[in-house]
Amino acid sequence: MRAERRTKKSGSGVEFADHREYQPGDDFRYLDWNIYQRFGRLLVRLFEEEEDLSIYFILDTSSSMGFGDGEKLRHGKRLAAALAYVGLANLDRVSIVATADRVTERMQETRGKARIFKVFRFLTQLKAEGTTDLGEAMKTFVAQNKRRGLAVLISDLYDPAGFEAGINVLRYNKFDPFVVHVTDPADARPKLAGDVLLYDCETGDEREVTVTAKVLERFEHVYGEYLGEIERFCSTRQVPYIRADVGVPFEELILRVFRRGGFLR
Repeated sequence: MRAERRTKKSGSGVEFADHREYQPGDDFRYLDWNIYQRFGRLLVRLFEEEEDLSIYFILDTSSSMGFGDGEKLRHGKRLAAALAYVGLANLDRVSIVATADRVTERMQETRGKARIFKVFRFLTQLKAEGTTDLGEAMKTFVAQNKRRGLAVLISDLYDPAGFEAGINVLRYNKFDPFVVHVTDPADARPKLAGDVLLYDCETGDEREVTVTAKVLERFEHVYGEYLGEIERFCSTRQVPYIRADVGVPFEELILRVFRRGGFLR
């Protein structure tokens, strides 16, 4: 079986891609003798090879995804399942990886829509736990996956080290990142008032804070700036980005992914 969607890489295909300088040991059959006759340079012809598209769904399962009633993690699982089904139906190679501060679980690559039940079983057993370090987790991911492809990162992007590191690791290692940012409106304006003790659900760090209406207003403003910063980062680097708010109907979110482009080719 061959997938409907194909991705290109340098290899032994028939479509010319580029030249590079000859290196001892290169196959003489790929030397461009016309270039040699005209310019006296030994150049090797490179060709593009097509292969089935690989899609990796990288689901953040750190504790922040399960904070409160756990809706962000459930939302992320539903999105991963729906998009995985589209990939499987197109005979793409689909794999799912769970991450926190490292790669915690991994569903081996599979294909064909009958495999969707394997996806359901894998996603069902995932729990939210651990701290977030997308940069380190993505370093492990790229080391474990030599076949490049589409890497759909589903996360709330609450990474103390910064959301950029994980996305950049994917970019620099020639994956095609697609960011699905899971957000909850309650994060923007938490229901707090008076003297409270805040704690970090991932590290357990605590801090005493006096919450007033002005503090909440300022927090909401900074949170909005943070969301805008993530969107600008992705836009300027041509990384497809979708904000998957848990308050938006699921069907609408799936349509947004398809309209955004980058997933369906």
